[in-house]
Amino acid sequence: MKMIMAVIRPEKFDAVKQALADKGYYGMTVTEVSGRGEQRGVCLQYRGKPIYVDVIQKTEIQLTTCDEKADEVIEIIRSAAYSGKIGDGRIFVVPVEKAITIRTGEMFS
Repeated sequence: MKMIMAVIRPEKFDAVKQALADKGYYGMTVTEVSGRGEQRGVCLQYRGKPIYVDVIQKTEIQLTTCDEKADEVIEIIRSAAYSGKIGDGRIFVVPVEKAITIRTGEMFS
């Protein structure tokens, strides 16, 4: 199993969620996060004055899938989240040893 964690632009979340649902991937954990990378912040206007923000709001999506479907999920996310600009985000893929459903005790590996 793989855990796929994608940090994307918040405005791309609905497109990513819909693209995943269109291919049958519904379960995910979504977290609003902030951080910085190559983009290093942005300059915004507030009441006519420039304000520099060095951490940027992003949306993190986490989902698990079997090894065989990981590449498909990655491509779905990458395609739907793409704008071509710095700050589009990152996708991380992590091996998962096992997962247990709390309610039923069912184990996946």
